[in-house]
Amino acid sequence: MFAGDLPRRDEPLPRFLDDGRAAKLLQAARADPDPFTRLAIEFLARTGLRKGEFLDLTVDAVMQIGSAYWLHVPVGKLRTDRYIPLHPQLKEMLDDWLDKRPAGLRSDYLFLERGRRITKNRVDRALAAVAAAAGIGHVTPHQLRHTLATQAINRGMSLEAIAALLGHRSMRMTMVYARIADRTVADEYFAVSEKVEALYDAPRELPADDEGTEMRKLRSEMHRRMLGNGYCARPVGLDCHFESICESCTFFQTTIEFRPTLQSQRDDAAEKGQLGRQKIFDGLLTRLDQSAS
Repeated sequence: MFAGDLPRRDEPLPRFLDDGRAAKLLQAARADPDPFTRLAIEFLARTGLRKGEFLDLTVDAVMQIGSAYWLHVPVGKLRTDRYIPLHPQLKEMLDDWLDKRPAGLRSDYLFLERGRRITKNRVDRALAAVAAAAGIGHVTPHQLRHTLATQAINRGMSLEAIAALLGHRSMRMTMVYARIADRTVADEYFAVSEKVEALYDAPRELPADDEGTEMRKLRSEMHRRMLGNGYCARPVGLDCHFESICESCTFFQTTIEFRPTLQSQRDDAAEKGQLGRQKIFDGLLTRLDQSAS
């Protein structure tokens, strides 16, 4: 018997929540009276941590690097650890959790109740209760990890960045998300297909420049989305948690000639109410002004 004689294994796509169900879940979680439930679901949905990685976090997991906070994820399933950017809202929730931590605890683990570590079953029960309250059916913690990856790739995040965020050992593990259909592509297809259908009723040549409404909006602001090796395809109406990730890196350097651009980005963050992003640019502008003086 040779390897080629064996039947091919099925390769099902990851199960994830669409945008509507994910939004309902987070809304229900934020309304839950249990502080651990609110923190656990928000954390799993916005970091992509595995359930075990989340429960293994210690009190010193949060580190400040430059003007941003990062989360140190301990050695886990793949025997590696990593650092991931921590959203300011999650930082505030962690601070509130630590403020209520009883004094004198000997354990360094972050998630304790009555002096004992919180179990995986506790996380499962919390998620099941919130999913039922949201009316979206059964949801597992690992589905939240798949949901974050799907949301990220459908909004233009590179596979390399997703692999680093999720702690994948090889790109083969991340490539599976590239097989998940993008809803924006579907919307554009149906918008243009209406014009294609007209060919059957009145034969004519379809103009090569016909495009959907969303694609026109994206093309009109292409210059604002240019990156080093491409551009960001995130829809205009959606925020991006990684929009200022380079500016918060310790290796980021800028000079006074870029001050107008940084000021414009700071004002944009203020208009959108993105306090964490605004704080990053406030710090950069302050440092520029100090160095110039």
